[in-house]
Amino acid sequence: MSLLTRLTPRFFVWVVRVLSAALAGCMALAINEAGHTRSSAAGPVAITAWAALVGVVIVSEVALGSLGLTLVRVLLPAAIPAALVALAVGSQPLWGIVSATCALLATLAAFSPETAEAFVQAAAYGDERRLPLRAPATTLLPMGVTWVLWCAAALGAVLLLGARQWLAGGALSVAAGGLSWLLVSRCKPFATRWLVLVPAGVVIHDSVVLGETLMVHRANIAWARLAESDTAAADLTGPAAGHLVEIGVIEMVLAVMAGTRAQPKGAALHVQSLLVAPSRPGQALLALAAAKVPVG
Repeated sequence: MSLLTRLTPRFFVWVVRVLSAALAGCMALAINEAGHTRSSAAGPVAITAWAALVGVVIVSEVALGSLGLTLVRVLLPAAIPAALVALAVGSQPLWGIVSATCALLATLAAFSPETAEAFVQAAAYGDERRLPLRAPATTLLPMGVTWVLWCAAALGAVLLLGARQWLAGGALSVAAGGLSWLLVSRCKPFATRWLVLVPAGVVIHDSVVLGETLMVHRANIAWARLAESDTAAADLTGPAAGHLVEIGVIEMVLAVMAGTRAQPKGAALHVQSLLVAPSRPGQALLALAAAKVPVG
């Protein structure tokens, strides 16, 4: 058994928390040092913005859930360019480099499948196990571009306000606020995409790909296995990249797909087997086997 398989989702959450705490302190010192080299307004503006970000991250890491996961994954990566900007405008190299390193490590931990599982499982109801699904590959670039625009607007607003450019800084602040709402609202559905194991069977909860939650009763599940490349199973992944899990059923089930521009009301498919994309396919198959689903 590898080291990764022995590290629990809860452990990854604590890694994120510890790295976030270290980042909060180091970045505050880096911002303070950088503020001394700028206008008298630069330090207070940057510290206030950083304190607000840290506050949201702390609440998100304590009150685990899908929204918390979304906020942590949006905000923590922003600390990387923020640390580099602080370093560029006058921070001591030690604090700037340590802050950037902590931000990078915290981001990597936040984007691990184990962290995602801990966040979404914390809000689970009763006897259910939520296994996060990978995002469709076609959505990654638009989300990345939106995040870059938001991050640039937010950092630009802080720098302009710190330089007493109130009009331009205020305009960028409004833009950053609008992009914040857009980014979080578009990213949150991807944190609510799960393969859920419940006593009655298996549930696919995915508002991005499906128009309705799909429930497959345990008695109707014939088998589950890693999908082969030439499978004819219905693709309910988006599609997502990487290894997929295929679930076969005894009697066909109805899958209602989410609406598209071509089909605004979605499409209904009767499927004999279907594909899902758990973040950890091997762990998903082990969980299915533990739930008495035939695997292999």
